Amino acid sequence: MRNSVQEKGTLLLALVAGLSINGTFTALFSSIVPFSIFPIISLVLSVWCLHQRYQNRTMPPGLPGIAAACFLLGVLLYSTVVRAEYPAIGSNFLPSILTVILLFWIIFRLRNRRNSLSE
Repeated sequence: MRNSVQEKGTLLLALVAGLSINGTFTALFSSIVPFSIFPIISLVLSVWCLHQRYQNRTMPPGLPGIAAACFLLGVLLYSTVVRAEYPAIGSNFLPSILTVILLFWIIFRLRNRRNSLSE
């Protein structure tokens, strides 16, 4: 039970890191989106927490790939939301399709991983 909660925390931190890295990049380099310090703060905290987890615990097999997918999901999700809010940046069709595909892939991998661990 405890490992499952820690794994979900790692995946959530990877998602937040993806959201905040894209938010930081957009806040610093996009003239359309107003500047905010909060994506920078969340990026620093999420990366620091992920680094602490990496140093103090071993990652079970299969989790690093899912964590990387959660990171990419965060990047694509933030891009989709920003492009929907500011249509002058461009269409959000491709990021939204990739987000849905990646979300289904993550769910599929988590279910397969859970079934393989229970057997």
